[in-house]
Amino acid sequence: MAWYDFWKQEKLNPAQEEIVVSLEGSGPIGSREIISNYRSYYEYLEVVNRAVNMIVDDTSEIPLRVGEPVQGLNSVVKGVRRSRVDLLLNKEPNPFQDISTFKRNLIIDYILDGNIFIYFDGSSLYHLPANYTDIDPDTSTYIKGFIFQSSINYSAKEIVHVKENSFQSIYRGTSRLRAAQRSMSQLTRMREFQDNFFKNGAVPGLVIKSPSIISEKNKERMIQSWVTRYRPDGGGRRPLVLDGGMELDAISHVNFRELDFEASIDSAEKEVLKVLGVPPIMLDSGNNANIRPNHRMYYLETIMPVVEKMCKALERYFGYEITPDISGIPALQPELRDAAAYYSTLVNAGIITPNEARQALNYDEVFGAGEIRIPANIAGSASNPAEGGRPTEGDENVTE
Repeated sequence: MAWYDFWKQEKLNPAQEEIVVSLEGSGPIGSREIISNYRSYYEYLEVVNRAVNMIVDDTSEIPLRVGEPVQGLNSVVKGVRRSRVDLLLNKEPNPFQDISTFKRNLIIDYILDGNIFIYFDGSSLYHLPANYTDIDPDTSTYIKGFIFQSSINYSAKEIVHVKENSFQSIYRGTSRLRAAQRSMSQLTRMREFQDNFFKNGAVPGLVIKSPSIISEKNKERMIQSWVTRYRPDGGGRRPLVLDGGMELDAISHVNFRELDFEASIDSAEKEVLKVLGVPPIMLDSGNNANIRPNHRMYYLETIMPVVEKMCKALERYFGYEITPDISGIPALQPELRDAAAYYSTLVNAGIITPNEARQALNYDEVFGAGEIRIPANIAGSASNPAEGGRPTEGDENVTE
């Protein structure tokens, strides 16, 4: 057997069965996240809701450019036209949703669950909620199929899977909110403590001191009378008269200023923002000189990696080169200015053609710009240094 025939054969990973059986466990691999907790944090914690919505909205608004087929890539599906792929990814994923709603649903799944599952029926794309979709691993190849709510089976070729980073599994990603679990739980408990403080009338508990022993029946009657008449949360404090030598004493001297937790809440919120990849300065009000570099860093380190993961998964599935179109992002405009100067230098130096530079800058090619520019100099033509320069002494056309 020749060496080129050897490499044409399909080689399987001998450790795949051990990975599936020992590391991933038997049966389909379901979601590892407690989505109900994350959903509660997302809906009720202001900082989580704002940060997640920023990532979701900014990511979904970046259009994708569908290029030429990737040479040598064995795509999952074949025969889908380039124009059709562009329509699905930028305009109409299916007859029932607009592209913004479709993408926002995908990114929310990516943040909360760490996975995106997209069903392709041959003509349209549909979103499958990640926390209800299980992966059926294959002991010889990679994935055998996908199972939705333990009842609907999909083949591996029908699903586009985008996976977030994960150390635990080679199949399912880990939610970004998992690392912020402690901070979000701490925020929730502090808010609940404040709420209970106000529900109880914003007054610490009181102790009634008696000079003598009171029967249990009289104690209960006295407590019930106190609760009924003394209600600060009802609009005011009704004065009470204590007789028989009874006195009042506070069980706690804690005031509202001590219960504000301002420093602790601010610290926990910053930890959540750091985990999600949103610079805290972007959520602060007022004018700040550092907002632009932080905005740029936010796009480069948080938004663009998510978009690139989606592009690579879709590129592998459809077989076309798919790249994000960042020409409309204000935060990355300085990068475009630097790129324009860079490519202008390459064109003027005769290294690349104008059309190659236009393609790199996401512009369409133009007629007549496909040739290398040969830079000229004062000593003569760059194409032939023997031509040009100072005229010879015997030139008849030289005037005295």
